[in-house]
Amino acid sequence: MASDQPSANQFVQPAWRVALWSLAYSAALAVALLGNVAVIWIIVAHKRMRTVTNYFLLNLAFSDVSVAAFNAPVNFIYAVHGEWYFGEVYCSFHNLFPVAAVFASICSMTAISIDRYMAIIHPLKPRLSAKATTGVIACIWSLAVVMAFPLCYFSTTQTLPRRTLCYVAWPRMANDSFVYHIVVTVLVYVLPLLVMGVTYTIVGMTLWGGEIPGDSSDKYHGQLRAKRKVVKMMIIVVVTFALCWLPYHVYFLVTGLNKQLSRWKYIQQVYLSVMWLAMSSTMYNPIIYCCLNSRFRAGFKRAFCCCPFVRISSYDELELRNTRLGPGQQSSMCTLSRLNTTILIYQQPFNAGLMTDLQATNKSYITVRWLNLKTYICYLKM
Repeated sequence: MASDQPSANQFVQPAWRVALWSLAYSAALAVALLGNVAVIWIIVAHKRMRTVTNYFLLNLAFSDVSVAAFNAPVNFIYAVHGEWYFGEVYCSFHNLFPVAAVFASICSMTAISIDRYMAIIHPLKPRLSAKATTGVIACIWSLAVVMAFPLCYFSTTQTLPRRTLCYVAWPRMANDSFVYHIVVTVLVYVLPLLVMGVTYTIVGMTLWGGEIPGDSSDKYHGQLRAKRKVVKMMIIVVVTFALCWLPYHVYFLVTGLNKQLSRWKYIQQVYLSVMWLAMSSTMYNPIIYCCLNSRFRAGFKRAFCCCPFVRISSYDELELRNTRLGPGQQSSMCTLSRLNTTILIYQQPFNAGLMTDLQATNKSYITVRWLNLKTYICYLKM
């Protein structure tokens, strides 16, 4: 975000310090752009990757690319030099789209947590379709733009004798900026983190605390491991985002309460540090996906296949091959009661031709195995 009010250019850094900060910001920017563009390509170019969760990850990657491309370099240049070089129009744009992209990022993560909650806790309920997911993403961006619009609306530039400033000219009083930051911190940081904390806690208790005792099928354990990996990956993404943005929100709250801190001789270095940490949140997600998800790892190998140290195995090729269920098929695993009753269902679409006589074909069968008096597994294939 741009400055809230014009101030004197009281901080001048030596060239070596500017060079070090430039290197740090450039490295984060390069990793964020390359990694998130690769994530977008992996999801768009491979049909197997087009799932509801991955559509939200696609939106998250687009948001991170937007922040990295339009926010980080401009914020850095303005913070280091204390002068706005980009004109009045970009001053307004700078306080709208990149800020909305930050809001859209955490809203996308919240949507993923709710989707995972519904998929694991209520697996037999209808899942979001591709069209519905697109609608949710559109709502996320609409909400993000509405929350960022006050910054854009009150943005202005002011030309001083030696430099030009871009700042937010709040209409009433100096506390408007502080109140806005409080509202933003609650709505797009604290509240989403609370929602994600609750949903992932419930999901974690279900996945790690509700495993069926005794003998069970390989298919059950395979699906359980897959669900655990996805949830573990998303928890790491959320925790990383929260840690990266926490100092940034604390900085604006503290400086809003104590305005004398803005004249402290080290405050520029503090701001550059917390802003770098916040902007660096855009580069970690691709690294997390690559380390914790085999399909994304295979996709990254394809994306960077021209690098001499990258080797694509036959296993990597299979990971991205379109072997998912058809559009009308469903696969789900759930716990129906506290008695550890679990059903694993694989169902063909009805228009594919429903077999009326289960004994007439070896493609349809029902097997029921009692594990004990309280627990059973039912495999149903129709």
